[in-house]
Amino acid sequence: MTTAALREKLHDFINTADDKKVETIYSIFEDQIAEKYDHWEDEDFLKEIKSRLDEFESGKVKGIPWEEVRLKARNKLKSRD
Repeated sequence: MTTAALREKLHDFINTADDKKVETIYSIFEDQIAEKYDHWEDEDFLKEIKSRLDEFESGKVKGIPWEEVRLKARNKLKSRD
């Protein structure tokens, strides 16, 4: 079975599992999840976020409304079919 297929099966299982099972699975991987997603401790990440915020606030970069991003993503997915 491919890794993609395994991921899909895991996603499906977690999405339909009862609360106790989800909590148990999370407790098994909690340390790894925290390590992987703790970007706020990463100085390079923080510098990049600050830089992007400064560009946005100065008007150098124009933001895109969430609805527009969502619409573009949906249209892109539809065009793949």
